[in-house]
Amino acid sequence: MLDNLPILSIETSQSCCGACVYFDENKFFEMSVNHKNVHAEKIFEIIDSVIKSSGITLKDLGAIAVSSGPGSFTGLRIGMSAAKGIGFGASLPIIAVPTFEALAYQLSNTLKDGTEFVIANNVNSEEIYFAKFQVKSNNYIFTRDLQILRKTEKIQINDDCLIFGNANFKYISAERMINISYPKVEYVAKWAKIIGNTKPSKDFDFLEPNYLKNFIVKDKAI
Repeated sequence: MLDNLPILSIETSQSCCGACVYFDENKFFEMSVNHKNVHAEKIFEIIDSVIKSSGITLKDLGAIAVSSGPGSFTGLRIGMSAAKGIGFGASLPIIAVPTFEALAYQLSNTLKDGTEFVIANNVNSEEIYFAKFQVKSNNYIFTRDLQILRKTEKIQINDDCLIFGNANFKYISAERMINISYPKVEYVAKWAKIIGNTKPSKDFDFLEPNYLKNFIVKDKAI
């Protein structure tokens, strides 16, 4: 279990590069930049900024929470590497936070109890990450586990089911999509504090992003 100490959270699963020092729901310091391909350049600058703004030092933290995917292969690697580097240097445990679950938790705090919703993000031009949830007492339950689906697959989604993410469905109108595809960095910390507080780890060698799909480098034809 975590002591009642602040958490440093990191979110780099997509275009957002953000960090947050989270004490509780009434006190947190966060900063983010929403731009592709700046994560490696900006992440430590952002972390340094929120640490200084919070008035603490790394030794005052209880843990580091990092969004662990699925999401951008490059972004996830950068976020996890930053967390491991800081964790190793400051002897802090890391909580790997499932990206879709952190977003589901965020949405569940704003939607009515019983609401069904989907989170669906593009994997590539042919596939999507897909999971279905239902709000239950300001939390979430899975009604369809996270998986990868082909965009050409016909997916049965009720008309009253909300769809969040950036996926380009073949059989679902783009107008139904609500463009919220990654969690706020404060909710990465909240998930770690409230749901994942029994999962801090210092086994850094075994901490890896959840890509959900093997990373394959395709050679160009010569």
